Amino acid sequence: MTTAQTKTGNPENEARIVPARMAHLVYRCARRAETVAWYLKLFQAQLVFEDNVLTFITYDDEHHRLAFFNMPDIPARQGETAGVHHVAYTYDSIGDLLATYARVKPLGIQPFWCINHGPTTSLYFRDPEGNEIELQADNGDDPGAYFQSEAFAKNPIGVEFDPDELVRMWQAGASDKELSAVGTAATGKSTIM
Repeated sequence: MTTAQTKTGNPENEARIVPARMAHLVYRCARRAETVAWYLKLFQAQLVFEDNVLTFITYDDEHHRLAFFNMPDIPARQGETAGVHHVAYTYDSIGDLLATYARVKPLGIQPFWCINHGPTTSLYFRDPEGNEIELQADNGDDPGAYFQSEAFAKNPIGVEFDPDELVRMWQAGASDKELSAVGTAATGKSTIM
């Protein structure tokens, strides 16, 4: 019985009790060393623990944000399968997102898809195991409102953009508002592709 059910026995009459935060993700790895190194670089993370079976890393005050099982004999990811499609991480600003892109590009970590979804400006990466990771920044003060817009109805996926051009604009002093308007799904076309 959950805490919400203990008072009346009817969870519909009780306050919602939800997790305080997402704690961690765990990956099964055929190529653990390479995968761990990739995440350490991407997130500027630190190693917390490692033995022959497990590796724990973190990039903030959580004791471990990511864990990796060493399973060298498991088969590689095979195309389309049921399960998690991708995991998304939000940055506080488009500037932070672009600074991360500029930092990891020379390390050989490059996105395979860059798209302004409307509510977010997003960069998609694949780790060495083929897991897809989205790094994003919200566009505007109320990105969720975009789902009710005519622009979303016309184009629910978004518009691709050139991240190097966005970096040039950011380095030249463009604001997050200006950067989030580049190639917006609201215009229906990319302005920098």
